[in-house]
Amino acid sequence: MNSISAHASRELVLGLLRALNDHDYREARNYVHADFRFKGVPGSGESAAIFFSDMEKLQLEYNVRKVFAEGNDVCVLYDLLFRDQLIFCCGWFQLANGKITKLREVFDPRPLLQKSQYLTSD
Repeated sequence: MNSISAHASRELVLGLLRALNDHDYREARNYVHADFRFKGVPGSGESAAIFFSDMEKLQLEYNVRKVFAEGNDVCVLYDLLFRDQLIFCCGWFQLANGKITKLREVFDPRPLLQKSQYLTSD
């Protein structure tokens, strides 16, 4: 696995997020390895094809708040517009050979649960 600079890793991930925000899935595919694996807000999957199929259906929007990068690891804190709900997320992107190979998202599910009436308001 070739390590790239933190700056290059950061720019690669931000390029993906810009393309997703523009709903330019053809461009977004350029940033991701074919065997891309993900777990997060929209679900999980073992290929870029599954990820982009989900992204095209969901039409998510990312509002980046902060980016941390170290070698082939990039952590992004962002607000995600998902089904008319704003969800705060943390995405851990892992890269290899100049492509994003993994994404693990963690998020605060309360806005989704409140909308589903599983959780009462404070």
